[in-house]
Amino acid sequence: MKQFISVDDVPGVPRLVDIALGYKKDPFKDKTLGTSKTLGMIFLNPSLRTRLSTQVAARNLGMEVVVFNIDKEGWALEMNDGAIMSGSTTEHVKEAAAVMGQYFDILSIRTFPGLKNKEEDYTEKYINQFVKYAGVPVVSLESATLHPLQSLTDVITIKERWQQPRKPKVVMTWAPHVKSLPQAVPNSFAQWMNAWGEADFVITHPKGYELDKKFTGNAPVEYNQDKALEGADFVYVKNWSSYSDYGNIISTDSSWMMTSQKLKGTNEAKVMHCLPVRRNVVIADEVLDGPQSIVIPEAGNRVWAAQAVLSEILKQR
Repeated sequence: MKQFISVDDVPGVPRLVDIALGYKKDPFKDKTLGTSKTLGMIFLNPSLRTRLSTQVAARNLGMEVVVFNIDKEGWALEMNDGAIMSGSTTEHVKEAAAVMGQYFDILSIRTFPGLKNKEEDYTEKYINQFVKYAGVPVVSLESATLHPLQSLTDVITIKERWQQPRKPKVVMTWAPHVKSLPQAVPNSFAQWMNAWGEADFVITHPKGYELDKKFTGNAPVEYNQDKALEGADFVYVKNWSSYSDYGNIISTDSSWMMTSQKLKGTNEAKVMHCLPVRRNVVIADEVLDGPQSIVIPEAGNRVWAAQAVLSEILKQR
């Protein structure tokens, strides 16, 4: 694996999941793999789980870690090639990324979409400019359209908790939110579910919240949430803004919030969420604090997802 931007960079999802679960059993078995190697972690946006879990993972492998909040501590970056830099930007990504490539063996970066210009966001200009100019492997800590470390974590979490011979039914459901949020997590979750191929995957949301078919593929979409949840083994709850009416909130229907009542039609489904979560808006307290919630162990698995990814890249260095 030469980089980690999407599931397309992964030779085999089941194999990578097994590697991650192996690290969960023995975190330090490759503690010298990253000796004398440095991971640069570049943030253009806030982070809690992604930042901390990736740092722990890198150190489990013996790597040094440098964290840089470029949005607060660095120069304003120009991302457009051929730009006349007579405005507010101070440094071009050509130099910034190339310099970082001199300092780090692996460069990881977190960016968010502007949610104003769909074409610009969906070309992934920011992360692709770092890939283009860094000269070292790049790991996505979330981008404008995808969050692959989170989705690998989600597959790991489902895999370790499912012991039956049949495929689990996994439902990704939209939920209301007070802010306009990116499509990155649902896009990525759908992409990984499809690539994994070991679950019966269903998407449910109000009309107008259809995601890009490039990521959802042939996954069935059910507009009746209760119907979609019938017999579900895992329920992945997440808000996203509209893709067609780009970046906008077109529904605030509170009846889509995940409650214990909603879960009665499931197969005692385990409830997942990437966090952070707005309590009693996206998911009710009774669910988050109840026995069907696995959001905390899911978040714990972020370490093993990151460790599996970094170890596979280090083996190529």
